[in-house]
Amino acid sequence: MSHENAAIFVAALLNSSTAAHFLHLSTKSYAEHKALGHFYEDILELADSYAETYQGHYGVIPLEKYPEEFKVQKDAAKYVANLLKFSQGMRNQLPDDTDLQNIHDEINGLIASTLYMLERFK
Repeated sequence: MSHENAAIFVAALLNSSTAAHFLHLSTKSYAEHKALGHFYEDILELADSYAETYQGHYGVIPLEKYPEEFKVQKDAAKYVANLLKFSQGMRNQLPDDTDLQNIHDEINGLIASTLYMLERFK
């Protein structure tokens, strides 16, 4: 377990809100616009909850560990699908405290339901 993995995970979640917001503003699809709107609002609350709970267990996540490679996306479904794979892949690299795992499950659920809405209503 390392603060670096938690920093990468939380940074990716926070970045996903901004990326989804850009996609939300640029789409011509009403369904995509609505799905992304819900996602970028809800993911911030879950990311914040995960970070604060983590910090309650392990101390402050060092901000200097946040990666800088995040970029603006153009394909919403592809971006969200990749975010889901990333989040699922981080499962074994993060602490196994049940409260953190539960929040992680909620994060995965939000990402998966957003992906469903993006793919279903194309």
